[in-house]
Amino acid sequence: METTRAVQVAIIGAGPRGISVLERLIANWRAQAEVDRSVVTVHLIDPHHPGPGHVWRTDQSRHFLMNTPALFPTVVPVGQAAAERAQSPVPLSFDDWRQRMDAAPDARLSDADRSELRSLSSVDFPSRAIYGRYLEWIFSSLTGSLGDGFDVIVHSCEAQHVEALPAGFRIELSEGSTVASDAVVLAMGHLPAQLNPEQEALRDGAARLGLQYWAPNVPADADWNRLPARKRVLFRGLGLNFFDIITHLTEGRGGRFVTSGEPAGRALTYQPSGREPLVIAASRRGTPYRAKAKLDSYVPRSVQLRYCTLERAGSFAANGIQPGFDHDLWPLLHRDAVWAYYSTLARISGLPDSFCASLRDVLDDSDRAWPRRLEDLLEATVPPADRLDLEALAQPFGRHRFASSDEYNRAVLDYLEKDAAGSDRGEDDPLKMAIGAMNAGRSVIKQVVADGGLTEASWTAELRGWFEPLVEGLASGPPALRIEQLAALARAGIVRFAGPAPRFELDAESGRFAVSSPWVDGGKYEAGALVEAMMPANRVTQNQTVLLRRLLEDGLVRARTTMSEDGVPEVSPGLDVTKPPYRAVGANGLVQENLFVLGLQLSSVQWGTAIAAEAGASLDAGGRTLRDADDIALAVLGRQ
Repeated sequence: METTRAVQVAIIGAGPRGISVLERLIANWRAQAEVDRSVVTVHLIDPHHPGPGHVWRTDQSRHFLMNTPALFPTVVPVGQAAAERAQSPVPLSFDDWRQRMDAAPDARLSDADRSELRSLSSVDFPSRAIYGRYLEWIFSSLTGSLGDGFDVIVHSCEAQHVEALPAGFRIELSEGSTVASDAVVLAMGHLPAQLNPEQEALRDGAARLGLQYWAPNVPADADWNRLPARKRVLFRGLGLNFFDIITHLTEGRGGRFVTSGEPAGRALTYQPSGREPLVIAASRRGTPYRAKAKLDSYVPRSVQLRYCTLERAGSFAANGIQPGFDHDLWPLLHRDAVWAYYSTLARISGLPDSFCASLRDVLDDSDRAWPRRLEDLLEATVPPADRLDLEALAQPFGRHRFASSDEYNRAVLDYLEKDAAGSDRGEDDPLKMAIGAMNAGRSVIKQVVADGGLTEASWTAELRGWFEPLVEGLASGPPALRIEQLAALARAGIVRFAGPAPRFELDAESGRFAVSSPWVDGGKYEAGALVEAMMPANRVTQNQTVLLRRLLEDGLVRARTTMSEDGVPEVSPGLDVTKPPYRAVGANGLVQENLFVLGLQLSSVQWGTAIAAEAGASLDAGGRTLRDADDIALAVLGRQ
């Protein structure tokens, strides 16, 4: 008599990555012939609700927005990706679900959910809460009709210890019980992290002096009502967390953004409620990330990569070469960005008909002297003010010194207004199209450099060293509305900017926090509160979770170590893993056969792990997260 094999799987983390693994397990199990199917039990372990998990919980403020339009994200394969692997039981991207819910709302949707869904289009930026509703619905749909032989058990608590047994694992839960499993998937997402030495000093000093120090955090986890009204608050960081928090402290406290009737860039005015704090904001570059262009697609329709294609960027590996970023990959993407910029400029400004032909001839030149030829061409045809210098965009004000804080704030406001106006022009803005090309190329590079596709020294010093901050500042910015709102807040005097390369400290004389910039004379600000407007550091050696600390201490996992150009070992932010399906490597260098890793902790071997799967994209490109989940599911089911 044949005995059906039973498989016990523990997925630690029930947010989007964990749900993708669950969905792939179900899809691949269903794709098997009935006689070949194992009896599968999945233990989903997370103190937060399955689907939304921690970051996307449905009870958070609607002021906290996603960083992608509704047309972009998915947690299940759809479109091209759906044809590449087992069919999903619920093949709906977020935008598919949005349209379905708008037409026939689910009874579980709140009035606020329904109102938001009515107001959303494919190109609008949803709240994190409504995306959480999508994730919640996907989970409910997956588990609502599993059928015999597949069971899902939800443990609404934390996993605190994973013990390797001679066969399988034993997982200790915070509620006091244990779970036995044959395989464990770590899909932990964002984790609390230790502060760096400077942050620790500020926190400890604040405790002594009775000041408010707000450590890096998920915005929905903090009680922002504790920040005082009409008093200065210092903010470090002008990224996405900053916009979430600042909107919550303005609109969320009764202020109103009103249409002004002015052109883009000055399209809004702000009417204060009187309950706002007075925000002093600072970041290394001194300005926020650039706003996304207003488009009807994720990548501009006019952008077609000619140089940084998968065929060309992947040709190095195909020929047995491990490329460097600066030497091999950046020249390809740089060409595409240059073409997107100047071809758009030629179209809108009436450059001679021969210009684009000459430009293409220059960019097609395989000789590395093409930048010199480009300079000669631009010298003869394009005024200096209209030329592109992508790398200089990392420092919007260069090394310019400002004579006063007022002068600097006027410069930042001008920057914001121009950026918002550029976003409003959409496909007719040369800079936004160059950024669009870099965003498109980012997906190609992400695929090419994964799993050892780049030299270790280049990964650290080049890709992560200078390119990542540049492309994030250009292509990972907020919706244009957020920049319009920030400009309105600056004009209303609610927000001021301290300057580039800010120094935060505890002022010994005043006993308060202080911030100043070496590039702004007389621009020192003091306050009783300091907010670190950023997420906790994504470094496994700094994490503060009981589970991952014990995994590291027990040697079941280890951080990956790479070598710099001068042979100095550098500890990666992510875990050491094998090639896909990403089995963990222990402290002794041995592979943990049934311990898998997915998501942010793969930053040691992947670039851009925080980016969601792109609806309709290939599993090898924008849908890479789904491919990783599928590979793990196949391995768990004994098919890989």
